[in-house]
Amino acid sequence: MTSDPIICTDQTRCFDAAGMQISCPGTGQDGELRPGAGWPEPRFSEENGVVVDRLTGLFWRKDAGEDAFPMSWAEAAERVAALNESREAGRSDWRLPDRIELFSLVSHARTNPALPAGHPFSGVFPGYYWSATSCAAADSQAWYIHFGGGRVYKGMKYASYMVWPVAGLRYRPYRRSGNGPRFHSEGDTATDRATGRMWARQPGMGKGAVSWTEALAMVEVLNRNRWGGFTDWRLPGVRELESLVDLSQHSPALEKGHPFGATPQGCWTATTSVYESSYAWVVYFREGAVGVGFKPKADFGLWPVRGVKAESIAHRA
Repeated sequence: MTSDPIICTDQTRCFDAAGMQISCPGTGQDGELRPGAGWPEPRFSEENGVVVDRLTGLFWRKDAGEDAFPMSWAEAAERVAALNESREAGRSDWRLPDRIELFSLVSHARTNPALPAGHPFSGVFPGYYWSATSCAAADSQAWYIHFGGGRVYKGMKYASYMVWPVAGLRYRPYRRSGNGPRFHSEGDTATDRATGRMWARQPGMGKGAVSWTEALAMVEVLNRNRWGGFTDWRLPGVRELESLVDLSQHSPALEKGHPFGATPQGCWTATTSVYESSYAWVVYFREGAVGVGFKPKADFGLWPVRGVKAESIAHRA
């Protein structure tokens, strides 16, 4: 387990808007800054027929395709109940992983499957796997993750997708100590007490939709102008931006009583999609989906962040 509740991605390369690989220094991209907690080495180990993720403390079934046929959400729950009844691998605490738990496995450097290099899993289907998390906007839908490329979407519970059971203590990375609201506001910024990140209170910065390149350039302008009194603003990594999502809410999918202004339909991240590197990851704040956007198109907003990883090399003006 880690001190920073947001885990870094495994992306170490940087790309331009056309998808060509470029040198990372000075880009402000995820591959350069890698914000978040680092991974233990090795990250995964095998115990009693299951895979232990030493980063999250979760226990996963090694064979992600042992239940070879897709099933509905209700059938998935029945399958997990059967595993507990039979004490699969000597355990009786198997469950369908929630969205945060399932998303923790996703690699942002590899595809087909989108799992970290050297992982010990077998039978991984490069398609959709159910999570246990219902969609707040429609209880008839639940979230699933595509392990071909890593997208996070939702579908009708009667649809058929794959099942990957998990066991162990529930992974709850964004808990905060003490009482009071999650976000502490001060002027034009708000600090997330659950992750230590500081965010602009106005998503989009009043600029509307911009391209990915424009979003990166806007961050440079914020730092030159010492916006908010700081010079270390950056485009957030995909896991940082996704950490703001509250899956119990929708329109927007942010914690009730949050201090932020109106959110764009989606906001850019500094993380390139290696499935197609002319695209970058985007978080959609109506319901909380995680998808991609074509970098050259002005389709999404900028939501700048600062703190934690960049703190040691930054200074207040």
